[in-house]
Amino acid sequence: MAYVPVPRDLAKVKNKVLFNLTKRQLLCFGGAGILGVPFYLLTRKVLGNTLSACLMMLIVLPFFLLAMYEKDGQPLEKVLMNMLRMRFQRPGVRPYRTENFYAALQKEIKEKEGKPIAKAQSAKGKKARGKGKKSKRKA
Repeated sequence: MAYVPVPRDLAKVKNKVLFNLTKRQLLCFGGAGILGVPFYLLTRKVLGNTLSACLMMLIVLPFFLLAMYEKDGQPLEKVLMNMLRMRFQRPGVRPYRTENFYAALQKEIKEKEGKPIAKAQSAKGKKARGKGKKSKRKA
């Protein structure tokens, strides 16, 4: 009896279309071929075979990366967009800050204790200022 391994996570299984490649891979490889082959054929007489082949590989490399690279089940363009968002749109360092509840209570208590003293001092100051002004007016 034949044994066929079945993967536990079926979300990772991708439908193969042609030559054991997915639609995404076929499109990317097709785009690479459409750009790379004519570039090589048109530039090999001018630049030479070696330089033309190296430049063709540099032109085709992004297509291969888009076709083959995946991280955590996400294709390359999503990974790059996440990296760009985290680098430029989000704040860089997010320090962990807590509000000290006891410090807030102590501050509130000091404010409550300080208000009667401050009111009493300001009231005394107003009375003293008021008497001085009245005496100057009478004179």
